[in-house]
Amino acid sequence: MPTQISSGTDREAGKTIFNVPNQLTALRLLLSIVLFCLVSWQFYLTAFFLFILAVSTDWIDGYWARKFDQITQVGRVIDPFVDKIIICGAFIFLVAEKNSGIAAWMAVMVVGRELLVTAIRGHLEQQGTDFSAKFSGKLKMVLQSIAVSASLLVLGIGPDTAPAWTALTRDIFIWLAIFSTIHSGADYVIRAVRFLRN
Repeated sequence: MPTQISSGTDREAGKTIFNVPNQLTALRLLLSIVLFCLVSWQFYLTAFFLFILAVSTDWIDGYWARKFDQITQVGRVIDPFVDKIIICGAFIFLVAEKNSGIAAWMAVMVVGRELLVTAIRGHLEQQGTDFSAKFSGKLKMVLQSIAVSASLLVLGIGPDTAPAWTALTRDIFIWLAIFSTIHSGADYVIRAVRFLRN
């Protein structure tokens, strides 16, 4: 009996807003602020490694939350919000950097897609509909992260000294990221229309 009570108490304690996944999410938000400063100060290689660390915590906190049953309502709101901050912010800051490979319209597409999906998800989940991320949304996040990483790496090495294949690889992943951004956004709109019709 004492063991069962302790287990139940620990489980409830783990679901507070101060659990490990939410702490990692808060850390990712702080790292994103430092990242933006580093990009502005043109410390691209440091920003590259920091960005890798930051996006890695997204996978870790999700894994931890599922494995130890620490998924909370607060986490469901904050985690995607911080993901959007770091990705959208990285694209916006990189637009201002010469030879980043990222054009202003690309950042607009990324930010616009996130605003649209957030609005759709908020409306439908108020109606009691589960509108969680699907494979296309997760793939979009991966490709966007690779695109940002590649851009920072090329800037860090130096556009004039980096091998030609690095810039080509960067451009390929940037275009893949933009394509997946448009595709996943359209996928959410189609799903939303189907839900509303039903």
